[in-house]
Formats: sequence, C-alpha cells, structure tokens
Amino acid sequence: MNVLVCVTKTPDTTAKIGFVEENTRFDATGVQFIMNPYDEWYALVRALELKEAQGGKVTLISVGGPDCDQVIRKGLAIGADEAVRIDLQPTDAFQVASEIATYAKANDFDLVFTGKESIESNGSEVGSMIAELLDWPFLSYASKMEMEGNTATVDLEIEGGEDTVRVDTPFVLSAAKGLAEQRIPNMRGIMMAKSKPLQVLPGSGAAPRTSITGYTLPKEKEAVRLIDPENMNELVRLLKEEAKVI
Repeated sequence: MNVLVCVTKTPDTTAKIGFVEENTRFDATGVQFIMNPYDEWYALVRALELKEAQGGKVTLISVGGPDCDQVIRKGLAIGADEAVRIDLQPTDAFQVASEIATYAKANDFDLVFTGKESIESNGSEVGSMIAELLDWPFLSYASKMEMEGNTATVDLEIEGGEDTVRVDTPFVLSAAKGLAEQRIPNMRGIMMAKSKPLQVLPGSGAAPRTSITGYTLPKEKEAVRLIDPENMNELVRLLKEEAKVI
C-alpha cells in the first residue's frame, strides 16, 4: 500500500497569538511550531499501520519553506519512509491542494491521507480539494478504517451521528479522532530519521484563489458570574437576555 500523508506545521496550542502589519499577518515571533495534531496522531499513524499490515511505503508531503523541515523530520522519526517538501510559502488552501495533487498525479499512490483540518485555520478544505483535483473519492472526518485487499470500510463522522461506507482505492481520506492512537518517536526512530530522504521540489506554479485581508482576535471571555440558587429568576433572565440560549 503506497500512501501519501499530507502534513503541515501549526502553532503550538499554548502559543500566544498576535498579528502585525495592521493585522494582516500572523506574528510568528517567539512562537513554537508543531506538526498539526490531526496529521500526526491520526493520518500518519493510520498510514503506518496499513504499511505494517500490508507492506508498502509511507511518504510525507508538506508545502512550505525550510521552517517545515523540523516537523517533517518528526514524521520520519515516527516511521514514515521518505518525505517531500514543495518549496513555497502558500497563501491559501487551493494552492496547497494543487501542489499536492500535482505531485500525487506524477507518482503511484493508492491513498492520500490528510488530517481533518489544521488547528491553525480549522478550514477542512485541503483534503476535498485534493480529491477533486485528482478526481478520486473523498472520505471526510474518518474515525475508523479497515482495509480488505483494495477495499476500505470507513466510519465517518456526520452531523448528528455516524456513516459507514465502502470504497475501493484510490481515494483521499481526512482523519479525525479515533482513526489511530498517537505514537511517540523513540531514539532509534529519531536517529534513523536523519538519514531518510527529504526531497525538496519547486512549486508547480499553482496560483492562490483567495487572499487574507485581515485578522481579528475573538472577544475576551467574561468572568464567571455566580448566581444565588435562590434567585432563579435572575438566572433565567441572564440565560435569555445575555447568553441567549433560551
């Protein structure tokens, strides 16, 4: 089974978020970046499980500059066989998907895995765009997957429940919680990652379709207010007039 796993770097969940240049650019000063957890914990690990069960190869792909190499090397340390970095700074999801689809078309992959979304933008766009550009089936928010030969049975998260589908390879899948369990790279994997190939390729020239006009931070959360249990009228009023949940 030849699997291409898409990975990206995102700010650590504890990073302080700020913007510069009149709120048009994310301020990366002092920010620690990590591999997007949905890519690492679920997409990559499930791809490795498939390789271990059926043989084959797992290739990582990321679109970005040299600052992505650290998170790519972590993926190699966890167990991926090789990696590719498309050397450009993407500005939207379509540009990322186009570059990945171009590489996938030129190589013989059975599956393309992504995380369900990046924790940075929560867009959930890249996987479906890759599938459309490849003209492959797309399975979104996969929480369980079993392979029998070239046929997969996949449980998908849907609004209000779960759906189970069967599909033959090739296809694109976005991984959600439950698809696999996180693996921690061991010392042997870390040492081996240093010698695994990381190929750097120029972009294919895909142009972005959107641009960012500005960022805003969410409003700060209000302090918790405690209501006397004997004053239920006040609680109902707050829920109705301020929280607007009833």
